[in-house]
Amino acid sequence: MFMRKLVAAALLVAVTSGAGAQNFSEPASEEDIARVYLSVMPDGENLPEGSGTAIEGEPLFQLHCSTCHGAEGEGTLENRLVGGHGTLASAAPVKTLGSYWPYATTVFNYVRRSMPYLTPMTLTDDEYYAITAFLLNKNDIIAADAEMNQDTLPEVVMPNRDGFVNAHPTIPAKYDYKE
Repeated sequence: MFMRKLVAAALLVAVTSGAGAQNFSEPASEEDIARVYLSVMPDGENLPEGSGTAIEGEPLFQLHCSTCHGAEGEGTLENRLVGGHGTLASAAPVKTLGSYWPYATTVFNYVRRSMPYLTPMTLTDDEYYAITAFLLNKNDIIAADAEMNQDTLPEVVMPNRDGFVNAHPTIPAKYDYKE
């Protein structure tokens, strides 16, 4: 209860202060909305322009991601990003980007929307492509010099691409990659 009151008081101060008050009354621009309201589909629909390689992504990962996920993405069981190949059918599956996720575009979309943890959506699209490429490379899915962009990322075949079934009838058939 104390925390709720503290947050409410902080918001009241922010709303009533001169600097914060003007920001609450300004509508979001089309550019602001487009940057935040972006859903990337498995086939790459809505991927932004930009590009990056794992080589470019490594220093970005070290700077923005390694504190939580480890220098190589090894992290801990809860935040591990690499490895886990061949464990999904075992008694102790390790669900990582490389062992579990079905689409590389989903990796990009998630990383772009929610990372870095404390400051999501603060990197450029080129930086997000590079970090995605780094993660795909660390999972032995692409070469370190493979350029990821809006054309190449949807072409990446993830190891568990066929491990999911379109169980929701409202999802368009074009996103069901089962042959």
